[in-house]
Amino acid sequence: MKLLLKKTYLSLIENSVGATLFKNLYAEVDGQVEDLLKGGDLSCAFFVSFILNHFRLIDSAHATVSGLVKDMEKNGWQVAHEPKAGDVLVWEEQQQKSGPHTHIGFYIGDTMAVSNNPQGGEPFKHHVTFGEKDGTPARVVRAVYTHQFLEKE
Repeated sequence: MKLLLKKTYLSLIENSVGATLFKNLYAEVDGQVEDLLKGGDLSCAFFVSFILNHFRLIDSAHATVSGLVKDMEKNGWQVAHEPKAGDVLVWEEQQQKSGPHTHIGFYIGDTMAVSNNPQGGEPFKHHVTFGEKDGTPARVVRAVYTHQFLEKE
């Protein structure tokens, strides 16, 4: 028997759509319990890092995109020019209800991605640019990261 880790990784990403388990990450801040992810509004880095950490592709889970990207780079993730299924996408910063935020998710192929939906607080499948507004991408991909793990199988 041979485990097919890449196939399992890609399946886990797609099967996460609609999952609510990435909505909350609690910490004690100045003596008060706080949900760092605001009920799913800020869950994109936690969602991506949870999966990457499960496959030992990074060192730990993260609540911020910047911390996650640093961990990815430390663990062999490299910038790619064209995305392929399983690569990690980083979108441009945009204003959200809690302030400006960079966004992160997974490319799954055929111009589609899976990332956390800040409106619903759970992963969802969407176009890689979140569609268009006035003929231009609604959100621009600023970086594509790939790992040698994705070259297997």
